[in-house]
Amino acid sequence: MPDISMTTLLLLCLAAAGAGWIDAVVGGGGLLLLPAMLLGLPHVPAAHILGTNKAVAIVGTSGAAVTYLRKAPVDVRTAVRIGGAALAGSMTGAFFAAGISSDVLRPVIMVVLLGVAAFVMLRPAFGRAEGGGPVTRRRTVTAIVLVGGGIGFYDGLFGPGTGTFLVLALTAVLHLDLVTASATAKIVNVCTNAGALAMFAYQGTVMWQLAGLMAVFNLAGGMFGARMALRKGSEFVRGVLLVVVFSLVAKLAFDQWTG
Repeated sequence: MPDISMTTLLLLCLAAAGAGWIDAVVGGGGLLLLPAMLLGLPHVPAAHILGTNKAVAIVGTSGAAVTYLRKAPVDVRTAVRIGGAALAGSMTGAFFAAGISSDVLRPVIMVVLLGVAAFVMLRPAFGRAEGGGPVTRRRTVTAIVLVGGGIGFYDGLFGPGTGTFLVLALTAVLHLDLVTASATAKIVNVCTNAGALAMFAYQGTVMWQLAGLMAVFNLAGGMFGARMALRKGSEFVRGVLLVVVFSLVAKLAFDQWTG
């Protein structure tokens, strides 16, 4: 573990708890945790930050997934199949990542996110309740290919907002309510995080002691966020979703401007 002050360690643990809460409700916890780690550990290589972040995130995501599974009507088989496609997609995206400029992708993603925010605000019924009837084979295949493969590819290629995109896409394609979509997204995230963590661990870029401590806080935040989402329902998730989307747009705009 790097030599860091007790104050910095406490702030990183609190950031891990907050990120776990955000991830559990609607995804996007990396918006909080990654900047906190980059600021708190300025002399640590970026690869070690990313590897440690994955080790922390997979614990909180797994805890949130288990919490959701106890009460939310999740189709685990479908979620795992989407997760497998997302894992393959993320590996493919990572392969092409070196040849893509993030300066080109950021404006595109900002436009997409603003369009998503407008859609959610103009469609108050979006994600409030299941409205598509039984999940057909055609919709399941679409979810595996487009949601799993497509968003997985984006995660490997660029990354920011992947959890949020998963929730939105699962809601739209499978006609889930936002709570069930969040629960399903957690299972998909566990699959993608596991693949990424295995690669980081193989490369030796995980600070395991720091990750273990932060993971405890991330797990607590994730389980608390999942319970709150289950208790408060889709309208609460919808509100958090809009906050996260606008936060992500602001971060991407800032990175584009300063870059």
